Amino acid sequence: MTPDVISLVLSAAFIVIGAFLVAAETAIGKVSRARTEELKHEGVKGAARLLPLLDDRARYVNVLLFCHMALLAAATVLVTREFVARMPGPVWLQVLEAAIVMTIVGYIALGVAPRTLGAQHSETIAMRSAGIATLLAAILSPITRLLILFGNAITPGKGFREGPFASQTELRELVDLAGDSDVIEDDERAMIHSVFEFGETIVRELMVPRTEMVVIESTKTLRQGLSLAFRSGFSRIPVIGENIDDVVGVVYLKDMARRTFEYHDAEMTESVSSLMRPVVMVPDSKSADDLLKDMQTARVHLAVVVDEYGGTAGMVTIEDVVEEIVGEITDEYDTEIPEVESRADGSFRVQARMHVEDFADLIGVRIDAEVEGVDTVGGLLARRLGRVPIPGAQIRVSDWTLTAESAHGRRNRIATVLAVPDEDHAPTEVIRPLSVRLDSAGE
Repeated sequence: MTPDVISLVLSAAFIVIGAFLVAAETAIGKVSRARTEELKHEGVKGAARLLPLLDDRARYVNVLLFCHMALLAAATVLVTREFVARMPGPVWLQVLEAAIVMTIVGYIALGVAPRTLGAQHSETIAMRSAGIATLLAAILSPITRLLILFGNAITPGKGFREGPFASQTELRELVDLAGDSDVIEDDERAMIHSVFEFGETIVRELMVPRTEMVVIESTKTLRQGLSLAFRSGFSRIPVIGENIDDVVGVVYLKDMARRTFEYHDAEMTESVSSLMRPVVMVPDSKSADDLLKDMQTARVHLAVVVDEYGGTAGMVTIEDVVEEIVGEITDEYDTEIPEVESRADGSFRVQARMHVEDFADLIGVRIDAEVEGVDTVGGLLARRLGRVPIPGAQIRVSDWTLTAESAHGRRNRIATVLAVPDEDHAPTEVIRPLSVRLDSAGE
């Protein structure tokens, strides 16, 4: 056999072996561990040998990637040598011809075809290639790890310990490709991306800020606690001591209801502090996935978030964490609310998020949003009340009475505000400061 024939045979062999390794790499990266465990229980040959590879998937994928790249490079060198020796023309043209041929062959034979096969028959190919992948990893894993370390050293920024080849980025791109091909729905794609981002999210991004917290003083009676729970719509309320930075516990609506049912006089004689449960404190820099694990372990649904100085930054519930993945949670009572509803008696029902200056124009008064330091009607109520408004809370604006109405959404934020003019209503031009304050636990 002549040297040129040997070179071409070796090149073809390298391409075929490389194609097999690409298919194995794709299959091992795609195969499901849960499905592999099922196959093991069913006694399918090769499933037991594949499971250890899935525990350290990146290691084996990187080794297979290294091998098929080395084979492609070797095949390219052999083919280029034959082109230079056999093809007419200048050397640069011969090298260019060889590069074009190997690019086409590599794209088809090491790109499209084996990856398609690996994805379509991932279980079968992964199990059949598990032994070869294990052998190659035992021999070449030190080399690939050294090359990854070298690559990280010359790359700006923090590198990837296991290399970027089986990275989250590739999986995200696969999800986007599946969405573009209508394999998965848009909402499913958004949820998968939310799972990826979940580990990068910190509690500060999820929490209800302290300005929107509904709390109750520890000295309030059970009757006042029940009143606040019913009016605000919350079943768990933080209990404070001297101020909001002194959260001493959490009182549950079901505990107060049970106690008053068993001993009716307790609603007036006992305080919420007698029934409050210990409060869980978490730093605002804690990651969302760690928070979820901790809340599941502690079996709590609410935690108070503290800042770096130990003050109360807000609170977070397990529903806040879940919403980060599945999106806003609404119920059958959530309906579309018009921004402005004119009533027959001359009053107006407006959305709480309506801009305060638009609202001022509507009722014929002057309100400067910059002076007030708020942008919405709901914000105006909170500013004047000195705390989060709950249904029934009222303030006076000139000769109008503003009443917070029904709560909306899972967090029970005020959705609408009813603006009722006085009977002798005569619009004025300037809004005067008011000192009205509603006790959060008032009846």
